Order: sequence, then C-alpha cells, then structure tokens
Amino acid sequence: MLGRLNHVALAVPDLAVAVAAYRNTLGAEVTEPQALPEHGVTVVFVNVGNTKIELLEPLGEGSPIAAFLEKNPSGGMHHLCYEVDDILAARDQLKAAGARVLGDGNPKTGAHGKPVLFLHPKDFFGTLIELEQS
Repeated sequence: MLGRLNHVALAVPDLAVAVAAYRNTLGAEVTEPQALPEHGVTVVFVNVGNTKIELLEPLGEGSPIAAFLEKNPSGGMHHLCYEVDDILAARDQLKAAGARVLGDGNPKTGAHGKPVLFLHPKDFFGTLIELEQS
C-alpha cells in the first residue's frame, strides 16, 4: 500500500526564521510560502533530493499546529507523509484493519494539490501519518 516517503513535516514557531536557517545556513532550495487555510497552516517545502522537508507554521485561530507548538515551543517533527496509489482504497483498507482516519474520513486537497488523509498517531506509535495520493 505505502509508496515512497513524500515528506517529513516539522512544525516551527517562526516560518521566516526556519526558512532562513534551511536556505542560508544549510544551503537548501526552499519554496515560497503557501497558505493552506483549510488545514490551518502556512507551508514551505525544502527540497533534499530524495524527499522533502515541510516546514509548517500556524495559520489562523484554531490551527492544529498551534496546539502542537504549545506543547513543543521550539517546534519539532509533526508528521510523516507517504504516497499511496489510491487514497480511497488505502483509507478503506486501513479502516477495515482498525486504523482511525482523522476528520470526517474524506480526503482534503493538500499542499501539492493532491488528495490527503491523516491517520491517528496513537495507531502508529505516536506518529501522525499523512497519506497523499501519488
């Protein structure tokens, strides 16, 4: 079911500071910020060749990233994103196996313009999992 690792997402308290660290200190290629109001975040992607690092900053009231940063004020790993060929088939297979899909269970459009779903971290050893249709 799982395809390649699409990205590792890091929640950051200040996106501009994080972008500067990756771009200026590490010499990485970083995309322009993209606001995703439906997900409550502003994101950038750091291209590291074989995958990407997604830097997330809270956007708007009630952002799920804000709650994460309250517990982790310096930031930290927020989720892993894996590609799947068929997100609906993956969702149905996971639900049949007892995994919990967050939200209403229907895919939303993610930062890459593709359908995404999130899986409950308690079902995957404390790690929030995002699935993205490839």
